[in-house]
Amino acid sequence: MAKGSSMQMIKATQRLSDGVDKMKFSPPTEFVYNPLNYAWAPHKRYLSKYATGQKRVVFMGMNPGPFGMAQTGVPFGEIDHVRDWLGINEVVDFPKKTHPKRPIEGFACTRSEVSGRRLWGAFKQRFGSPDVFFKENYVTNYCPLVFMEASGKNRTPDKMPAAELDPLYALCDTFLRELIDLMQPEWIIGVGAFAENRAREALKGYDLQFGRILHPSPASPAANRGWAEQAEKQLRLLSIW
Repeated sequence: MAKGSSMQMIKATQRLSDGVDKMKFSPPTEFVYNPLNYAWAPHKRYLSKYATGQKRVVFMGMNPGPFGMAQTGVPFGEIDHVRDWLGINEVVDFPKKTHPKRPIEGFACTRSEVSGRRLWGAFKQRFGSPDVFFKENYVTNYCPLVFMEASGKNRTPDKMPAAELDPLYALCDTFLRELIDLMQPEWIIGVGAFAENRAREALKGYDLQFGRILHPSPASPAANRGWAEQAEKQLRLLSIW
């Protein structure tokens, strides 16, 4: 199969966005944000700049963080790194239904997504420029949606009931397979256990190697003890770095 183009990725992403927009979720999920919709401008820019050609390694997270991709439309999209390192700074719209405690402020948001700061910070330190990083690497999320309870508490996809998960996972699996078909990587690395497990499930039968790095979330005590050093050690053990 020919190496994928960013236009093919854009079309695949639009299909995923349209599909998840049609889904209904029941309490305690009260708010659902789809950054592929309201933050489409920066996400499309990310795809146009970096989702091109064959990659060696695809890093995949779970779903958007409230101060990262939820604000910028870019996976693990901590604002400073998206704007100043990736060179993306586009207008962000708003979800149809917004929780008052979880406003979408786009690139004007003053909160920093620790997970994204750690992940992109490590890539910046190792590769220097995004062009060097994206020559062989790519970063994506498995699920594009942000889920919240009435209180504003974040609700991760793994906590959803099976009746809602099955159709959601079907859409996310299809998109992941399209991405892999286009980018033809040697490796897919889950950022955390959930992402690795979903990748293994969705990509059964693919000629791929699977691995995992520690999730950089500050909610993980282990990640707060030198995350970058631990992730680098894991990638060296896999002979990726």
